[in-house]
Amino acid sequence: MPASDPVFKQAVVFVERCQNFDADGGFFFSTTEFDTNKAGQDAQRFRSYGTTTADGILALLAMRRPLDDPRITAAQQWLVSHHRDIYVPGFVGAAYQRWPRGLSFYYSSTAAQAFRSLGIEAGSGIADGLNRTQRPDGSWANPENLVKEDDPLIATGFAVRALVAVQYRH
Repeated sequence: MPASDPVFKQAVVFVERCQNFDADGGFFFSTTEFDTNKAGQDAQRFRSYGTTTADGILALLAMRRPLDDPRITAAQQWLVSHHRDIYVPGFVGAAYQRWPRGLSFYYSSTAAQAFRSLGIEAGSGIADGLNRTQRPDGSWANPENLVKEDDPLIATGFAVRALVAVQYRH
């Protein structure tokens, strides 16, 4: 689809509105559906969190933004400074503490893809976390059932995709 297509232009507007560009560079999920912003909000804005920031980076790259685009740079800085392992960064407070674990395999997959697309190393945290959580039968499953990662068919697909991405070298 050409960048001049009206649908493409609307997608750009949506993605940019979901970035806390002037605050911390990270992303949140939606400007209109408050409950879908899983990390909640501070007084003035929705909190940035790991899965949405990694997805935001991938969306900006899909929109043909160069790697040195200020929005990509800001999101990259947020992701790099908050990333540790397979648990999703950006969640604050007791009400949100199931989410870092509940999205761990999706986060592993999307963060690994974002790091690979940016041409930077994700570190050993993703691979170590996935090796630590792999089940004896070779599958993965999450004890948190928030987004169906308790199903090995879903969790294993995300885990394998993450492992492939972190092992890929340019």
